[in-house]
Formats: sequence, C-alpha cells, structure tokens
Amino acid sequence: MQHVSVENNIENAFRLDPFFELSPYLLCIAGYDGYFRRINPAVCKLLGYSKEELLARPISDFIYHEDKHQTKVHRDALLKNVPLLDFENRYVTKGGEVVWLSWNSMPYDSQQLVYAIAKNITHKKRIEEGREELLAEFAEANKDLKQLNYTTSHDLRSPVNNLLTIVDLLDNANIQSKVALELLPILKSATENLNKTLNDYLGIVSQKESLNEHLEDLEIKEVLHTVISSIDSLAKNAKATFEIDFSEVSHIRFNRAYLESIFLNLITNSIKYRRLDVIPVISISTAKSDNTTQLIFSDNGLGFDMSQVKGKIFKLHQRFHNNSDSKGIGLYLVHSHVTRLGGSIEVESEVNKGTRFTISFNE
Repeated sequence: MQHVSVENNIENAFRLDPFFELSPYLLCIAGYDGYFRRINPAVCKLLGYSKEELLARPISDFIYHEDKHQTKVHRDALLKNVPLLDFENRYVTKGGEVVWLSWNSMPYDSQQLVYAIAKNITHKKRIEEGREELLAEFAEANKDLKQLNYTTSHDLRSPVNNLLTIVDLLDNANIQSKVALELLPILKSATENLNKTLNDYLGIVSQKESLNEHLEDLEIKEVLHTVISSIDSLAKNAKATFEIDFSEVSHIRFNRAYLESIFLNLITNSIKYRRLDVIPVISISTAKSDNTTQLIFSDNGLGFDMSQVKGKIFKLHQRFHNNSDSKGIGLYLVHSHVTRLGGSIEVESEVNKGTRFTISFNE
C-alpha cells in the first residue's frame, strides 16, 4: 500500500472541500511549531499578506505586540490538549492596521496540528470600546456634576440666607432716604425669590438622583443567579466553579442595576484574569461586621502586586495585566456603584494567589 503523508491528506481534503476556499471566516491549520500549515483565502484578504508570506513566518510575527504574551499562554495550554474557545486577540495587517479576531481552536495531538477558525470582530470591538469609554466618562462627569451640586448648595444657600437676615434686620425707621425705602422691599423680594429658586433647583436634582438610584429589598442569590445565567457560556468555557454562601445575610437594600453590574464586572474579571494551570474558583459570600453588611468576593486568579498598584486599582483606564481586551473600566464602575450609595470597598491581592474584595454596604 502506498503511504500518503499527513500533508497530502490535508491538501487533498481542501481541494475536495470548496467550503474551505469560499468561507468568509478565517480557516487555518497550524503546526505545533507555531507556523501556519494551511490557510484559506479569507486570511490573506484580511491580513493583506500572500499565502507564501504567511506560511514562511511564525504566527507570532503577525500578532499585535501587546497580545503576544497572552496568546502564547493560551497556545501553550492548547498544546496540552485544552481547546481554545472564544479567544480574542489582535493581529496587524501588512498595511499596519490592527484587527480583532475571535478564535476557536482544537488541537489534533496525533498529527501535531491545531485546527482553527476565526471571525473578524474589529467593528464590534470598536463599538464596544466606544460605548464603554463613553459610559465611564459619563459616570465620571455625572459624579463631578453631583459634587458641583453639593458645592453650589453650600456656597450659594449660605450667603443668600445671610442676605435675607440682613434685610430683615434693617430698621425702616432709621432709613432717611425715600429711594432706599422704596428699594428695600424690592431687594427683599428678589432675595426671597432667589432663595426659593435655588431650593427648588436643588430639590429637583435630589429627586432625580433618588429616582435614578432606586433602592429595593434584593435577594442577593437571585441577583447573582441572573448575572451568572447571562454569562453562562463564558463561565463554562473557562470551567469556572462557584462557591456561594449567603447564609449569614441573604437580602440587602440596594439598587438592583448597580448590584448586577458589581457582580458582572467582578466575575468577568476573575474569568479574564484566571490562571490557566488551575481551575478558576470564585467564592462569593456575605457577612455581618459591626452591624454592617459585607459582600466578600475572592478568586484564585493571577492577582497583582499591591505595592505596585495601590491607589490606582479603582481609577479609570488603569490596566495591570497584558490582556488584549482589558480597558481598565470594570473596577472603576464597581467602585463608583458602591461609593455612590455610601458604601466602601477594600481589596487584597497577591501575584498568582488571587484577589479578595470586601464590600461594605451602607444600610
């Protein structure tokens, strides 16, 4: 029997399968040595390189520099027979443009090959980035406006009240000027109107804030279940496990949208910054401390060096890992939601040992 090489089998399979050649998705077969073995025309069209150019150089040469390390980490796991699902990274085209790709890759260990399919998600990522940045900037601007309202309340109401007091203390009998006597009631009326307008304005602002931050009695487990269900595939792909204990405190009076956002950002961060050598374990529990309800959230992920990042953790656009999709927005939003309703948040972390957040709610 004539021996047919693996390479010939691959080549023949592709010739017999027009789907490979016509697919708009990027279809690739790569060797364990880090080189493309086969690519379809969609790869060449998107990246702008010829087939010969793409096959002649290591795949890492085409990856955006900030994503090289994270891609290598996932590739090493892939070569240990761990499928890679919904992995996003950036490539650089021949013309210098950065494009986003979402990969699903399966190892074929007996042939030392990786079969992969990718989708161009550049447009989607740009829309997401713009929306996230806009939301964060809006939250920051809203916080500044809130502070301005409080400052206005303090700086304007006090002198206006003082002016009213001075007008009332004036003794009409001791005023000799007829013009002054005529202007005094006008001055008093104008000052009272200013005081009323200011109080009405601040009342409207306070009312709008209370409407936007509607508080209700929430079952914490039910809110968490809603969030986990919304990212079910993400959690399953990462093989994340949850340890949940709300036995000490099961309900809390808080804003539902804020609590959902807190859970969503903390959980997705734990999955995004997980260690690939261990199963991600996310622990969420409640406790009572000095009559204060606490939500304790911890993971066994990458963690970070507190001596390097202290004071920056909850700032906008701060990134502490090299993940390509990190925007430095999630923890900023968590901190904003907690502190906006009078709570506080503390963090403990060690490199490769995980992170622990303790949120204290103002009830």
